Amino acid sequence: MNRRGIILVDHGSRLAASNQLIAAVAKAFQQRFATAFDIVEPAHMELAEPSIATAFARCVSRGAGEVIVLPFFLGPGKHWTTDIPALTAAAATNHPGVSFQVAPTLGLDDLILDLLFKRLQELP
Repeated sequence: MNRRGIILVDHGSRLAASNQLIAAVAKAFQQRFATAFDIVEPAHMELAEPSIATAFARCVSRGAGEVIVLPFFLGPGKHWTTDIPALTAAAATNHPGVSFQVAPTLGLDDLILDLLFKRLQELP
């Protein structure tokens, strides 16, 4: 069986609280979708660890034969079009035979609109 590893990647920050968010998102994603994906790792594009390369290696060590990088970014800017694919391809060179893909960004979606509305409702 070709197991898929999922890497949830954000930009990365010098602020620990910001970096901890992607770890919490990855944990919640793995718990919610455990029957579909049992290998989920957090990563930061830059500024903090774990890096994409570290997360990729963790996925492979856990048995992934394919790695899907899932950007925790709203729009398809330079990081999605250039940086993340390049960092992922570089990480993959250390793991011959492991395929990879980079998923689209979050983008415009009814769920994003619902979330924005929810945040407005949370205001005092």
